[in-house]
Amino acid sequence: MKKGAFFLLLSIGLLLLPVSCGKQAPPADETVTQQVVELTVWAAEEDMELLQEITAAFQDHYSDQASFRITCQPQGESNCKDVLLGDLENGADVFTFADDQVAALAAAGALDPIEDAASIREANLSAAVEAASVDGTLYAYPLTADNGYFLYYNKAYFSQDDVQTLDRILAVAEEAGRQVSMDWSSAWYVYAFFGNTGLEVGLNEDGLTNYCTWNGTDGPISGVDVAESMLSVAASPGFSSRTDEAFLQGVQDGSLIAGVSGVWNTVAIQEAWGENAGAVKLPTFTCGGQQVQMASFSGCKLIGVNAYSEYPEWAVRLAEWITSEENQRLRFERRGQGPSNSAAAASAEVQNSTAMAALLAQAEFSQVQRVGGNFWAPVEEFAASMADGNPSGASLQAQLDRMVENVTAR
Repeated sequence: MKKGAFFLLLSIGLLLLPVSCGKQAPPADETVTQQVVELTVWAAEEDMELLQEITAAFQDHYSDQASFRITCQPQGESNCKDVLLGDLENGADVFTFADDQVAALAAAGALDPIEDAASIREANLSAAVEAASVDGTLYAYPLTADNGYFLYYNKAYFSQDDVQTLDRILAVAEEAGRQVSMDWSSAWYVYAFFGNTGLEVGLNEDGLTNYCTWNGTDGPISGVDVAESMLSVAASPGFSSRTDEAFLQGVQDGSLIAGVSGVWNTVAIQEAWGENAGAVKLPTFTCGGQQVQMASFSGCKLIGVNAYSEYPEWAVRLAEWITSEENQRLRFERRGQGPSNSAAAASAEVQNSTAMAALLAQAEFSQVQRVGGNFWAPVEEFAASMADGNPSGASLQAQLDRMVENVTAR
């Protein structure tokens, strides 16, 4: 027999021998099906494009472990809590929210304590970890550490000395026939005038109601002093109270040359002002016969995992993916949002950002936002009166007293 024929018969014989070890092929009629994981993610409208890119990468990374149907839906971060608690079991599996909502979400059972808390604490800035915690227990994943505000200004009009005081900023704007803006329709920004005066606001121990001394009369600076300062600012032709959206429109159409906002507008402002785009901490303002440094609220954006998610393990994985160092770097690159991840925050790109430098400089004069729900509407009503020049002519002390009564209502 020829060698070729002999080896052919030998090979056939070996193939017919039973397999005694190693991986066996499945029966012909057996099919392997992957788990189908359905997740809904809520985030701000302006984050949709980035979020879809991040979730697509997540699906690709884990494609060998499951089949995914991930739906990204726009949902405002400021009222995420109210929407979620309205129908918790049918709410998003993963959601972005402002850190001042974490206590209420945890108390309502919407968030469970983070199991791998040690690694999250180690990877993130301490302030962001604190913002994501309730009584020392971590309930959410830090996403950003930049939820504050500072002053943007156009260098074609202002020198670095000009932007140190609000008086000078307004004078320059008046001379140029332009304006400076701040949103007095939002109590979040109005805190700037009261925060460093010795007048106080915050949460009581019940975690729901507020204490507030903004109508105080006994300290070095009274509530009336602050109100009079706000009226003086509002009376300047160089000032305009505008929402954040209207501020950006004014930057783009040239009517505004400075304004108070946050890092989320960095990219758009750089596009509008180019090399003239500047940013610094908030200025001082004249109050009670002295210069007072304007204060700010600070905070973080957090990612929560719904305790009622049908796929809790995958929801946790997705939350970790969204808040990873790599994706926080990507978020800063695309959206200009400051990372909570320590390594990402220490990167050269973040450290060289003018806006982030301004935010860090303002941090010395900021307070973590911890106020109950009754804070917002009364402060906004008071500020609207100041922005309009006190059209009712009502006593400033009476208006302050009314505001404080409503802020501290139980």
